Amino acid sequence: MEFIPEIWEEEPAPAYAADCRRCELSKHRARVVWGEGEPNASVLALLDNPGAREDKTGNAFVCATRVMLQRAVKDARLERSDVYVTYLLKCRPIRAYDKPAARDACSGWLSEQIELKKPRIAMLLGLTAAQTVLSLPDAQLSDLRERWHTAFGGVPALVTYHPLAVRRRPNLYRSFVSDWEHAAVRLQSMRESRLT
Repeated sequence: MEFIPEIWEEEPAPAYAADCRRCELSKHRARVVWGEGEPNASVLALLDNPGAREDKTGNAFVCATRVMLQRAVKDARLERSDVYVTYLLKCRPIRAYDKPAARDACSGWLSEQIELKKPRIAMLLGLTAAQTVLSLPDAQLSDLRERWHTAFGGVPALVTYHPLAVRRRPNLYRSFVSDWEHAAVRLQSMRESRLT
């Protein structure tokens, strides 16, 4: 059966963050992008930055990153309602910028999201997200995958590939789904332990 991606509803940035000027990205962004998917989901998936969600005429579309992400979520037998996607940076970069300064400027927004959403599991998608959140600037993805970490002051976290890397290298797909399956198993175990 062919996989058909969907446009996951975007959660608008809070009014107090929608006109953020904390870093230089405010000068070349179209808007602040807060997140997408189910806002109260148990699994928070973290990407480095937003991609294009609309074409030049304003019509929403699903980019390659979201296609791979949605497909893996489905193949891991997670529900769409289980996942919320957000970003280290809340603006889409369109040219070179000071990456450490932008991440530092946006870190407060991400901390606020974590505090409000209280995810049960975090999926760190790609090396940038993993190195930043785990404070391991020299780590390699291969050293971080396939084991649980603690992020955001106590949230169990898995590191996996960036969906776009999987799109470019299809041989990674099975491992990518396997990481999501580990998250699904842990989430199910957490739910069952709450029932007993």
